[in-house]
Amino acid sequence: QVQLVESGGGLVQPGGSLRLSCAASGIISSIENMGWYRQAPGKERELVASITRIGSTNYADSVKGRFTISRDNAKNTVYLQMNSLKPEDTAVYYCKMQIWSRISRYDYWGQGTQVTVSS
Repeated sequence: QVQLVESGGGLVQPGGSLRLSCAASGIISSIENMGWYRQAPGKERELVASITRIGSTNYADSVKGRFTISRDNAKNTVYLQMNSLKPEDTAVYYCKMQIWSRISRYDYWGQGTQVTVSS
């Protein structure tokens, strides 16, 4: 059984910063892509940023230059550093990992963490 546990969400003023973390635990052979998604009320879930096993990154246009995704393979953890936050960044943020467990690969999701940007 594999679990993803997120942390780091909260309430922040516009222009502020937050750092999200997502750690995987369980029977893990390796982890391929890691990513962060978000879903605002009344909207579909969207990709925010992703990172491959070797560190290649991809960002949504709306967060380029403000958010940075990184990973620690030794800790099975992905991070999202969010700077210059805007009210439109308010959403529930979910991490996703492609995890090899024994001989099978599955996509796993975190439980979600609320990020609210408001004065």
